[in-house]
Amino acid sequence: MKYFFLSEGWIVNRIWSSEGLWSSTAWRREPEIERMNLCLVEPAEKLWLYRVEDAVLMVEVKPGNDLAAAKENIGQVVLKRLMSAEQALELLCTSSATCQLTRQDAQ
Repeated sequence: MKYFFLSEGWIVNRIWSSEGLWSSTAWRREPEIERMNLCLVEPAEKLWLYRVEDAVLMVEVKPGNDLAAAKENIGQVVLKRLMSAEQALELLCTSSATCQLTRQDAQ
C-alpha cells in the first residue's frame, strides 16, 4: 500500500498506474483509495491520510465543489507524491502539526 496526505475539502481527480491513466474498463474496477481516520491538524488546515493500492503511481487532486468557488483555487490541480507506510509514519512523527484520530462514522 501507498499513502498520501490531502487537504480537507480537496478531492481525488485522476489516477495513474504503470499503464498510464487509470481505466476502469481495462482494470474492470475503480482503484482502491481509502481515507484513513487519521489527520494532521495545522493552524490553517486538516491534512487527511489516504491509503491507495500499490498499482497506483500518481494521484491528481483538485479543490472540491465547496472550495472551487474560492478565487485562489480557480484552475488549481495538484499531483500528489505517494509515500510508503514508513515515510508516512516518519512524517507523522516529525511533524510540528497535531495528529488527530477520528471515528470512521464521524467522517
